[in-house]
Amino acid sequence: MKKKIPATEKKTKSEKCLVIVESPTKAKTISKFLGKNFTVLSSFWYVPDLPTSKIGVDVEQDFAPHYVVPTKAKKAVSDLKRAAAKADLVYFASDQDREGEAISWHLLELLDLAPEKIRRITFHEITEEAIKASLEHPRALDQHLVDAQQARRVLDRLVGYELSPFLWRKVARGLSAGRVQSVIVRLVVEREREIQKFVPQEYWSIEAMLAKLVGSDEQFLAKLVKRDGETLEKFALSAGADAERIVTDLESALWTVESLERKTVHRSPFAPFTTSTLQQEANNRLGFSAKQTMMLAQQLYEGVELGEAGSTGLITYMRTDSMNLSEKFIEETREWLGTKYGKDIVPDNARRYKTKAKGAQEAHEAIRPTSVHNRPELIAAHLDDRQAKLYELIWQRAVASQMIDAEMMTVTVHIDASAANKPRYGFRATGSTIQKKGFLEIYETDTKETLLPELQEAEKLRCESLTPKQHFTEPPARYTEATIVKTLEENGIGRPSTYAPTISTVIDRGYVDKDGRKLKPTELAFLVNDVLVAHFPDIVDFGFTAKMEELLDDIAEGTREWVPVLRDFYGPFKTNLTLKEKEVSKKELTEEATSEVCEKCGRPMIIKFGRFGKFLACTGFTDKEKQCKNTKPIPGSEPPGTPTAAPIDEKCETCSAPMMIKHGRFGEFLSCSRYPECKTIKSIQKKVGVKCPSCKEGDILEKKTRKGGRPFFACSKYPACTFALWSRPNGEACPKCQSLLVFAKADVIRCSSKECDFQKDAEKK
Repeated sequence: MKKKIPATEKKTKSEKCLVIVESPTKAKTISKFLGKNFTVLSSFWYVPDLPTSKIGVDVEQDFAPHYVVPTKAKKAVSDLKRAAAKADLVYFASDQDREGEAISWHLLELLDLAPEKIRRITFHEITEEAIKASLEHPRALDQHLVDAQQARRVLDRLVGYELSPFLWRKVARGLSAGRVQSVIVRLVVEREREIQKFVPQEYWSIEAMLAKLVGSDEQFLAKLVKRDGETLEKFALSAGADAERIVTDLESALWTVESLERKTVHRSPFAPFTTSTLQQEANNRLGFSAKQTMMLAQQLYEGVELGEAGSTGLITYMRTDSMNLSEKFIEETREWLGTKYGKDIVPDNARRYKTKAKGAQEAHEAIRPTSVHNRPELIAAHLDDRQAKLYELIWQRAVASQMIDAEMMTVTVHIDASAANKPRYGFRATGSTIQKKGFLEIYETDTKETLLPELQEAEKLRCESLTPKQHFTEPPARYTEATIVKTLEENGIGRPSTYAPTISTVIDRGYVDKDGRKLKPTELAFLVNDVLVAHFPDIVDFGFTAKMEELLDDIAEGTREWVPVLRDFYGPFKTNLTLKEKEVSKKELTEEATSEVCEKCGRPMIIKFGRFGKFLACTGFTDKEKQCKNTKPIPGSEPPGTPTAAPIDEKCETCSAPMMIKHGRFGEFLSCSRYPECKTIKSIQKKVGVKCPSCKEGDILEKKTRKGGRPFFACSKYPACTFALWSRPNGEACPKCQSLLVFAKADVIRCSSKECDFQKDAEKK
């Protein structure tokens, strides 16, 4: 580090000041709070970074990174240099996390300014009060945060750029591996294998529909729980005959209320959102992917046009693991709640939450609205549908966190069912009513009331019906993005701010398909995971990966140096990689001998692994003189890459038979299961989770051209809307022209507009 940023010096009113942020939207929001002597510019995330064409790390020289300025960034950099040269003071106002600190560090070196001319400021929210307070209290650049970010960047580059080529040579070209990415793949693959090995176990339950003998015809449900005073375990009734015997025993039974238990149950409000919990809840409630959630949250943080109010930051910084709330927000919220619902809705003492996450930065804040008075219903007209839904979720969660508990009255009724010379059976019915809604007034949950009639001990009941029910145990559920995020956080793997791009990478690289919200591994995922588990166990070991995260936290806290941490990792990793290059054979991984004989040339056939999965191929393919290119599907399977036809939960609109997913030359489609008697077919719309920027109504769908099957992305409202792209959109708007950003080659994200030259490294958040 060549220069130091003064921590406490303040500007005078006459000085010309330059404030540099990453985003043009952020720059627009901040500029309206500052005077005429302030210029606010965006770096467009253009800062030196590792090159995309090579590893860019000198492992022999203490892992020195070789940073380069992207060619298309040179104009933006030149503009910043000219503006900085004219300014008396330059404020680096990038985000307050490790990456933001590293951006300021890069800009500091890039602009080559005198130390007395530069300042570092940070803020949790983009409001006038927060911006002006940060200008009054500049701080020094935190070199520990810079080192931690640099260590992570170099570490991930070493793993990605050295392990990925190994997979290209030993499995198939185009594959990738990564520290957290490969752990996610392992989680999804191992869960799928649990599902595949699962053997369902049968069990039965018995439900009684009961009513009072007199006074009310209201019926209620009770479930069998005991026999002769002994609690019946889950698998006590393992067959239908067991249940039928009990039904027979109860044909002449007398039903009596044995006892009642009443108690008040309190439910406390949830803590305000952190990055991780926001991603989980947005996925569960709104169906948003982690990537969509973070993109929308970024927009709400940086600023949205609110009519006459102009660009306004609506939420606090969305990359945080803290559950703190500012005292100002707590007081403002308690006052508003008291006015709206009455003083009894707020507890006597304000609620304060403390995160349990290791390494959490408690000086930061949870995700909350910048003002409780920006109520969702008042600003919804200025937001698009997805922004409005996410903002409402954040507002409700933060405000509800300062409300009193919800109170539920629960009633448990124990019922005796007895007949002469038969075992005594015990049934149980439960009911609940909400006595005090508390925080449920604002933040609704799945809490439901179950009403029971007024009952008394020893009261006689009437059995209206007795129903035995068959059940089977269910396999573990496939991961969703919400449960993956939760599992990663619980195991200390990665950082919440990196989950969204990493999950997106796993999907984009073909390791995981999305079945609704469920994550299903592809055949490629099984193969790559098995290779990594067998030959690079540390890379996919949960404990090892979590330990690396702890070491990065130690670097951020200043208790470790970054170079020794990388040296301790890279030495054993490189040694093992060199060994495996010699030991591992591509044929052993991707080919399997069979008893099949090629019907064209008589040579043996082998099972090979290709981009569409496993298939049979003739061993004569490598014979230069008498080459045989014969391939065919494995007996009992469809052609290579063709999914087996599978019924889905949809009925044929012609004959009401179940529809099935089938595969044709243009991809998957829906076909009636009664084909050829019924020839009804439908296309499958593959949404990419992005709204059409042209008509604002349609969804962007993945499609294929009729000639050649080339994928493209087009609006669902075609032919009314003809918007289309050749590259997959990532859901973000270009910071320069607001066109959609798309995934390009070589891990680059670029603008879809031909007139715009914006692009950035896809590895960045």
